[in-house]
Amino acid sequence: MSLLFKTYALARPALFSLDAETAHELTLESLRKAQACGWTRGLLHSQPQQPRTLMGLSLRNPVGLAAGLDKNGAYIDALGNLGFGFVEVGTVTPRAQPGNPKPRMFRLPQAQALINRLGFNNKGLEAFIDNVRRSQWRAQGGILGLNIGKNADTPIERAVDDYLLGLEGVYPHADYITVNISSPNTRNLRALQGQDELAGLLGPLRDRRKDLADRHGRSVPLVVKIAPDLDEAQIDVIADTLPRYGVDGVIATNTTLSREAVQGLPHAQEGGGLSGPPVHALSLRVIERLRQRLGQGLAIIGVGGIVSGQQAREKIAAGADAVQVYTGLIYRGPALIEECVRALS
Repeated sequence: MSLLFKTYALARPALFSLDAETAHELTLESLRKAQACGWTRGLLHSQPQQPRTLMGLSLRNPVGLAAGLDKNGAYIDALGNLGFGFVEVGTVTPRAQPGNPKPRMFRLPQAQALINRLGFNNKGLEAFIDNVRRSQWRAQGGILGLNIGKNADTPIERAVDDYLLGLEGVYPHADYITVNISSPNTRNLRALQGQDELAGLLGPLRDRRKDLADRHGRSVPLVVKIAPDLDEAQIDVIADTLPRYGVDGVIATNTTLSREAVQGLPHAQEGGGLSGPPVHALSLRVIERLRQRLGQGLAIIGVGGIVSGQQAREKIAAGADAVQVYTGLIYRGPALIEECVRALS
């Protein structure tokens, strides 16, 4: 285990000398090769046992991988074997799309942060499902979340059509399904967090999920991922709306449009969503408000700015049932997973 941690620590300077997106792709391919060679196979079972139940799902531990790192579901086994209790991949859209023009990912090392404006770049639903089918993670007892979104050229008024296609496609292959309505990089997407828009989306999804549950003989939990840039009234609207449509959980939060915490840093004014420690306090505020409003009825997955075990604990203390990491993994490597699992023991 320490060999992989040391390898990442040695490789990080070289990776950080590359364009952020290039380094991202190189790291994923390296992880795939490491898993194929057996280098990471012991990590999963070396973690302290911290079993949790989340939305009726049995997790090995409450530390998950956030969506966005593996948009096409091509690296599920390699990532899962790093020691995660659950893995979420996507966001996938019905049709393949290139995303926004490059460069579109920027590091802010002084803040251990990233800005990305990738824009749901992915190979489409068919390729995504093929990758998911080939993975062994679920067969080995891992929990897999599949994250769905809408195509950039689908009018916001027809967004529900894309989400219904996504729901139908991923349903047989998911342990839970995340409805992403909070990326700042698809035009008007965050408008779906409004009261009427959210109801207009969740109503058809509820009905289609019921049909799918009857068809497949199981009900797959549905989760909604929301933004950190919401005021209390907006959070309350979401908290009041989700239970009415049978939603099982909420992921709080996505990336932020705020640049207050990174003023003056190189790349701080690049367009896109900011992730990493600057999002942590924003995420805590949303989690706390959600838990106050929801009581214990819905699961909350806390994500945003976890770069240490202490921050994972703070997410749980604020009201989250489990946590996810992404940007912290880029800066800290696989050691962060073990640190967070131990911190939540």
